[in-house]
Amino acid sequence: MAVKPIEDIDAMDHATKIAAAPRFASDAARWAAVVRRAAGADGTFFYAVRTTGVYCRPSCGARRALRKNVRFFDSAAAAQRAGFRACKRCQPDGAGLAQRHAAIVAHACRLIDQAETMPDLAQLAAAASMSRFHFHRLFARHMGMTPKAYVTAQRARRARDQLQRSGSVTDAIYESGFGSNGRFYAGSAAALGMTPGAYRGGGDGARIRFAIGECTLGSILVASTDKGICAILLGDDAAALLRDLEDRFPKAQLIGGEPGFEKLVAQVAGLMEAPAQGLDLPLDLRGTAFQHRVWQALRRIRPGSTLSYGELARRLGMPASARAVAGAVAANPAAVAIPCHRVVRRDGSPSGYRWGVTRKRALLEREARMR
Repeated sequence: MAVKPIEDIDAMDHATKIAAAPRFASDAARWAAVVRRAAGADGTFFYAVRTTGVYCRPSCGARRALRKNVRFFDSAAAAQRAGFRACKRCQPDGAGLAQRHAAIVAHACRLIDQAETMPDLAQLAAAASMSRFHFHRLFARHMGMTPKAYVTAQRARRARDQLQRSGSVTDAIYESGFGSNGRFYAGSAAALGMTPGAYRGGGDGARIRFAIGECTLGSILVASTDKGICAILLGDDAAALLRDLEDRFPKAQLIGGEPGFEKLVAQVAGLMEAPAQGLDLPLDLRGTAFQHRVWQALRRIRPGSTLSYGELARRLGMPASARAVAGAVAANPAAVAIPCHRVVRRDGSPSGYRWGVTRKRALLEREARMR
């Protein structure tokens, strides 16, 4: 596979600057960012020190100047026109390190997503002009998974798409980038949660146990494969929850009322009463690599805390992709176990919850009390 090296990466794109600028509109906010060396402020403004004649990024690790000697500029060009020269330490006239790293990882993901033949670690590292060791560490830190895991997830996504369209399981396996039937079948359970033939048939032959119960938030449906919980659904109508599960797995063998499974429902119902405690049970959730990355980030939000969609996107190293992140949050199939209720609007209002804003508000209030 031919790959192109990364060149001329901008420090921060225009949309990101527009979104971040209001946070640092005043000199007081800008000075506070300089004091804490806020990397998130890089690219939105620059500061210069009169006594040294140097201008820097807000995150620069140089010795802090006195406030009376500091001036702020909206761009590096403005600082240069005022007679200041670029700091050799933080290099404010080039792309910031954090932004370059995020762009390198984003470029690698695009190479993987668009490649007909999946690249290996050596090819990805070469495209980033990095050693395999440093690229592997950088990718894992930003994505929460190794390059190999991301490639495997993308192959699985392609396999899912091909299995739904192709007339042959074998054709779908090869078209999705797997070199042999054996390699795919060895990991098909992890990739699909069932055999390829069953997935292609809408879950035909797959065994999914489920039960419906009641909790203080209304009706609750819990479904599980042999690997783990595949759905936790909330609502006001038990019949509607069952239809939702049937739509997800139209040809699966749904098994309800199995002895002992109600205990799992009771355990999940207890999570609704004390969401801050978390759920110590295996999950078997199907989604794209991007969705899984967002869901992993959701599980890292501390109970009792909230993030806006924009803040979550910045945490993931994709400040301009808040809408895509919001879509992945909305696709979460496991209420509370994946705590998407901890993501709110920029103003803090609890909106945009697929199981109802009232339930979202109740969950946040319960976490706040427990904390």
